[in-house]
Amino acid sequence: MKALSRLENSYKNALKVPFDDSSKFVFFSDVHRSDNSLSDDFGRNRNIYFHAMEHYYENDFTYFEAGDGDELWEQPSYNTIFTAHPTIFYILKKFHTAKRMYMLYGNHNMALSDPKYVEKYLSFSYNDENEVYEPLFPDLKVYDGIVLEHRDTKQEILVVHGHQGDLLNDQLWRISYFIIRYFWRAMHLIGVNYLASPAKNQQKRHKLEKGYNQWLTAHKHTLLICGHTHRAKFPSKEKLPYFNCGCCMNPRGITCIELVHGEMVLVDWHVHSRKDGTLYIKRTVFRGPVKINSYLEKKDDKTDL
Repeated sequence: MKALSRLENSYKNALKVPFDDSSKFVFFSDVHRSDNSLSDDFGRNRNIYFHAMEHYYENDFTYFEAGDGDELWEQPSYNTIFTAHPTIFYILKKFHTAKRMYMLYGNHNMALSDPKYVEKYLSFSYNDENEVYEPLFPDLKVYDGIVLEHRDTKQEILVVHGHQGDLLNDQLWRISYFIIRYFWRAMHLIGVNYLASPAKNQQKRHKLEKGYNQWLTAHKHTLLICGHTHRAKFPSKEKLPYFNCGCCMNPRGITCIELVHGEMVLVDWHVHSRKDGTLYIKRTVFRGPVKINSYLEKKDDKTDL
């Protein structure tokens, strides 16, 4: 299966990042920052996302963006996205400046796999007020995969976007890019879904998830964190350790995964109301916490589809 070889390639060529039980990481995927128009599904959640990011910055988390952070299939200009969401890039810049940000590319921002593109469009941003270019993400490197390795136990966590081996979104991604840029973008405005996406196609999503589990079966001491399907996943200790961040495009809010002091948690952020009618943003733990070392003895025949 192509997914197995592609995941294995990402694993073998991944950046190695050491961690221990004092580490505090947060993983987001599929933010899909766009132009704040009607087709920008992230737009309705950007205040929730900003609040969550402020929380993670103030509490010393390191931020991992597991692909598709920006919607570069629908948007021809990166500057359009930056102009639409300046406060979001402000908080991302704070993480980058503090050396607490790791970014991966996905199928919708595959352009970031080119270091020259990253240097040209992400190193600086234009300040309209002062009419000058200012540093944004200087020296940023964007990865296909990252392997977190525990300093003591040597347990590993592979972080990828999850499109690896998805034919139309990996090997044939330029075809999907063309369809969305020149056809589906207009259809998106009237609510038509792109059925080649695993987020909208249950059969396609399950096929990908079976590939993830087959790869995990061959890697006894490795966990997998990804996105791409937009379907949040958090396995029980008896299942293969495939985790999915979900996405930031749901009508009800955003989801992410936290790794804090050796424990994994699936978190939801969304708007709640008080009795007096005022609104506030609430962090809710959906699943966990579960210690990552409890997955060391995972069983080959247990999946969670």
